Amino acid sequence: MERLIVPLVEAVSDTCGGKAGALGALLRAGLPVPDGFVVPYAAYLAAVRDLDLGESDGPDAMRPAIEARPVDASVIDALGRALDELGDPPVAVRSSASNEDTGRASAAGQHESFLAVRGVGGVADAVRACWASLFSPRAIDYRREDRPDDRRDDRPGDRPPGDLPDDRPDDRPDDRPDDRPDDRREDRSSSDLAMAVIVQRQLDAEVSGVMFTPADPYGATEIEASWGLGPSIVGGTVTPDAYRVAGDGSVTRTIADKRTRLDRHGTRLVVRDVPAPARDRAAIDDATATRLAELGEEIAAVLGGPQDIEWAITDGRTWILQARPVTAAPPPPPSPSAAPDAPAGALAGTPGSRGTATGAARIVRGPGDFARVHPGDILVCPFTDPAWTPLLRIAAGVVTETGGVLSHAAIVARELGIPAVLGVPDATGRLHDDTVITIDGTTGAVMTRDA
Repeated sequence: MERLIVPLVEAVSDTCGGKAGALGALLRAGLPVPDGFVVPYAAYLAAVRDLDLGESDGPDAMRPAIEARPVDASVIDALGRALDELGDPPVAVRSSASNEDTGRASAAGQHESFLAVRGVGGVADAVRACWASLFSPRAIDYRREDRPDDRRDDRPGDRPPGDLPDDRPDDRPDDRPDDRPDDRREDRSSSDLAMAVIVQRQLDAEVSGVMFTPADPYGATEIEASWGLGPSIVGGTVTPDAYRVAGDGSVTRTIADKRTRLDRHGTRLVVRDVPAPARDRAAIDDATATRLAELGEEIAAVLGGPQDIEWAITDGRTWILQARPVTAAPPPPPSPSAAPDAPAGALAGTPGSRGTATGAARIVRGPGDFARVHPGDILVCPFTDPAWTPLLRIAAGVVTETGGVLSHAAIVARELGIPAVLGVPDATGRLHDDTVITIDGTTGAVMTRDA
């Protein structure tokens, strides 16, 4: 009989998905990963095996069918026992799909994850929501794009194929544009897909971040950090501090104006203002950045190859929340001496995805604006949510007001091969609909036709 619960330390990719498999390997290597367990593929496959779907029903019908079905009593019983063994704390419930966190595609932010979940009923509901998210519009749309080899040839720019907390609040929009091109590939057969779910002790992080380890042993480790829980960084709703730890151990850093933070309050996630004195204070010091880079080197050695790592610090201790292969490395910081002079009036941001693109600016502040986006537009947004992946498939490029180069949306932009410029202050106010703009995702410049 297949096990319904697998201790996280025993998790392997074949039965528990790439995300859980990586965490299991790190635990077995003695690295600091929060304790937990996995609901493996077997439980998901049993839940969907006899769903009453007609022959004409496609992937779109799977999500409501899964959401409508109660979680089996045997799974709930197994969850209750496993939670009791953990001490029944608040937990993070996170997807670990068969097509997620692979060397080919990250599926960054495309499936559901939940923080601050408490009790067996809440965990069972979150597990079912993770199962159903395998067939959310954004996840289906993401799978329709073959990466990294089948890039769109007609997009402008000089973008080479890329070489990337999954946690986020569960109240983000999940809409998709109404005018998407209709020449999409069919979604992969649902029989090829499976969803495991990770349940881990919740960490109430004081500082969180993302780290990319280098492909070159002598290369630099890229680190982003901000106050509070990780979804602010991976979701792009805050511009984080950026650190670069070179192969010789030297550290360079850019400190951002970190205005908000996300924290757990009971079973809710709360966005709070950061006190003014802390907004432009470094979230971590250089010594911590160096220790993180050393930990990243250990993780890369265990898992093999450069890694995209989510981390958190609580009570002075660093924890690893996720590690996956880098699928889309960010552009290197532009050298001031090598970068061409930007025209007067050009807006400046952080290079997020290589290449250049010219098109009509399209201001997008939320799902209500999705239908206004046309192929070839350049998105200009406060930030980009993973739920906006369908927009990235039809846009020529993207400009954001907040967010770092290691955020989920920036990763997906690089995987799709569209240029991105991040952290342009008041971009949605300084640029206007239908203005023709050119963006350079390698230098971080945004230029209007008149600039």
